[in-house]
Amino acid sequence: MRDGLPAALLLDLDGTLVDSEPIHRAAYGAFFASRGWDGVDLSLFTGRRAEDVFLSTPGPWSGADPDELAAAVVSHVPVSATPEPVRGAAGVVEAAAARGVPVAVVTSAGPAWAERSLADALGVRRHVDVVVTADDVLAGKPDPAGFALACARLGVDASCCVAVEDSAAGVAAAVAAGVVDVYGVSTTHADEELVSAGAVEVFPDLTAVADRVGLVR
Repeated sequence: MRDGLPAALLLDLDGTLVDSEPIHRAAYGAFFASRGWDGVDLSLFTGRRAEDVFLSTPGPWSGADPDELAAAVVSHVPVSATPEPVRGAAGVVEAAAARGVPVAVVTSAGPAWAERSLADALGVRRHVDVVVTADDVLAGKPDPAGFALACARLGVDASCCVAVEDSAAGVAAAVAAGVVDVYGVSTTHADEELVSAGAVEVFPDLTAVADRVGLVR
C-alpha cells in the first residue's frame, strides 16, 4: 500500500463493470437451442470461460471441441450488442486513475468484447492500464492465472492490490492469486456465495467501492 492506496485495482468485466448477463444468456440460449440441447443450466458459465466449462463439465457437448463450441456461442452475440454499465463502474475506474492507482481488467471474455465494453459501454479504456482476456491464459477462473498475469504486467504484489468480482469463480481466482482484499458485487451471485468464496465484503454495485478502498479523498 502507498498512502493507504492499493498498489492496483483489479476488476472483472462482465457482471462487475458491465451488466452483460442478458446478452450472454441470450447467446447461450440461442446456441443451445440450435443444437437441440434443452435444460442446460446457464449459471454454469457465469464468470468462467466457456471453453473451460465445455471441457470440464459433463453435458450434451461431451467429446466435442471446447474451443469450437465457445466460438459458436460468441457467434450468437450480435455485433451491435453493447452492455449497460453497472452503477458506479466508470466512477471507480476514473477515481483510481485520478489517484494514480493502476487499473487492470481481468476477464473471462475475449479481447474484442473487452475492448467494446471498455471503450463503448463505459468510455474508460484510456484509464485501463492492463487488460487480461480469455486469450491470455491457459486456464480461466477460478484458476488464478489471469490475476497473477495482471499483477506481473503491472509489476505489483498481488497482496497489496484490491480486486472486485461478481462471481464465486472470480473471487476464488483473485484469492488464489494472493489478493487479500477481494470485494464482491452481487449483480449475478448471492452475497453468501461471494463471501464463501473469499470476498471480504459485498456491495450491490460499484457506487460505494471507490470510497471503501480509499480512492476518494
